[in-house]
Formats: sequence, structure tokens, C-alpha cells
Amino acid sequence: MPFEYISVEDAIGRKGLRMVVVGKVPSPWGEAAKGFFHIKRIPWSAVRLVYDNEALKSWAGQLSAPVAFYDDETPLSGWAQILTLAERLAPEPNLLPLAPDGRARVIAIGDKFCGERGLGWNRRLQLVHAGLQKAGGFPERIAGYLGQKYGYDPAAADSYGRRVRELLGELASELREERQAGRPYYLGDTLTAADVYSATFMALFKPLPEAVCAMHPATRAGLEWPDEATTAALDPILIEHRDMMYARHLELPLAL
Repeated sequence: MPFEYISVEDAIGRKGLRMVVVGKVPSPWGEAAKGFFHIKRIPWSAVRLVYDNEALKSWAGQLSAPVAFYDDETPLSGWAQILTLAERLAPEPNLLPLAPDGRARVIAIGDKFCGERGLGWNRRLQLVHAGLQKAGGFPERIAGYLGQKYGYDPAAADSYGRRVRELLGELASELREERQAGRPYYLGDTLTAADVYSATFMALFKPLPEAVCAMHPATRAGLEWPDEATTAALDPILIEHRDMMYARHLELPLAL
């Protein structure tokens, strides 16, 4: 569902759903939230994150994204909080199963992608380390900022890539089990938030083509940094699933 970018001042004065997003980068946490709103056809407005905007910092209580606002309610920045908000605003189609076992599995998969020390967290620090070593990954200035913000520890550098590869293997195995049974999604024949997370987090490894995901060449090069071990661990089934999700359920081109 199309959305518009508005100024911080306009967003503060509005009701309804607004969300602060990282601009010009397919940040997977924000792109997943956009995907929920699109699938559920929830009207919303976007505000690009501006790091020197005091009004934004005061309103959101932080300089990070995504942060979702609904009417005058408390802003939400946790990945599960934003998913729960989307479910509340548009219960159908539900992306978080009502059955306890299905619900728990989606949250567990979501945590593997989104959570602290999950795939996205470790991949980000992996790219920070490469950038600070001038070996690829994020440009050095960006790597320094993100490393300080997200707890980069050079002594733990090897663990970042190792955990990325472990999680890629676990997630690909889950998909492959379903695919072998003729089912396209993480929960079989049922589309859930787990599928949205999986599709959007592939941007940290192999972003969508420039024609549908325009970004600065240096940003693309950083995300596509060809670490040999990680590239080998990126099972093609994860990219195939991403492409299916964008073909069937998610909006293209990306509006960054």
C-alpha cells in the first residue's frame, strides 16, 4: 500500500500511524514493518530519520529507526511491538497466528532475524568489523558510528561471522523442510511475519536489484561485501523465498 514521506513537524501534528525510518537504505527492521502495513493495507506516513533534528529526538525519545507512532500512544521501537501494533490495527490478514504453537514459532523465528544478537545484529557488527579493518563492509566513518552505537567489540569479531553463518543455516533448513513438503512458507501454507522478516533481512546480504531498490553505490557495495564464508553459507533457498515474497506479497519498487 503506497505511503507518503512527510516532515517531522507534520508527523508530530498528525493522528493515525506514522513511522520513523532509515532513509536511502533498505534497513530490514523498517522494511519488515513497511511490509506488514502493506499486506494489511494500513494507511501510514513515513518520516526519514534525521540525526541532527532535536524535535525528532524529543518526539521519538531516540535517534534510531524504526519507531512507530499511533495517535498519541507511546512510541514503539521494538520489532515485536511494531508487529503487535500492526496486528491490532488490522487483525486480518493475521501475520501472527492465534494458535499458541504457531504464534510462538513466528516469534522465535522473528527473534532469530530481528532480536539482539540475532542475524541482523550480528551481520551489522560483521560489516562494522570489516569496515574498521578497511577490508570491506560499511565505510569506515559509518562503521565507527554503528560500532559505538551497537556494542562492537573487536575481541568478539570472529563470533559475529560465525553466528551469522549458524543462523543462515538454521533458517535455510527450516525453509527447505517446508519446500520438500511442497509448502512455500516458514509455517507451511500460511503466510506469517516470519516470511516478511526473512525476505527483508536478505538485504543485508544480497539487496534487491537497483531497478527496484535504488541506493548509493557505496551502500550497496557494503551490504554485498563478499566474505567468502558468509557467501557460501547463504543458501539460495533464502533468496528464492525473498523473490517469491516480493512477487506475491510485498511492494516494489522500494520507497527508501
